[in-house]
Amino acid sequence: PPRILTLEEPVLHLEHCIAFAVHGNPAPTLHWLHNGQVLRETEIIHMEFYQQGEVSEGCLLFNKPTHYNNGNYTIVATNQLGSANQTIKGHFLEKPFPGRISVYLIRTPKFLCLDSKAFSFQVSIAVGLAAFACVLLVVLFIMINKYGRRSKFGMKG
Repeated sequence: PPRILTLEEPVLHLEHCIAFAVHGNPAPTLHWLHNGQVLRETEIIHMEFYQQGEVSEGCLLFNKPTHYNNGNYTIVATNQLGSANQTIKGHFLEKPFPGRISVYLIRTPKFLCLDSKAFSFQVSIAVGLAAFACVLLVVLFIMINKYGRRSKFGMKG
């Protein structure tokens, strides 16, 4: 049956790596759990390993993990003769705002608390002003190109 030889805490190389080594014959299938839930491999979190005889060695790799990736990581090795698992705590980053967040950070400013009519009115005002500014810029650009190139003294340059 499978036997987990090593499971190490995350170490930063090019990517963060939880190194492992698993022994088993026949070669066990490996999968991971994060806080008890099946870990789906993505571009950010993926497993790489190689088989050398009856031993599988490799890493669960993390590309720029955040505090959301903190938690317990369990490797599960299974073959026809049984299964084995082992858990390790992975800690990558602290939460950006630990503890309580100040009430002042949560309050919504009064000018953002609008009903949908007032909001759509403000949006239409903003769009109208932006359109007016664009038309004004186009007219100024045409005027400068039409009249701005003439010489004061009528000389051709």
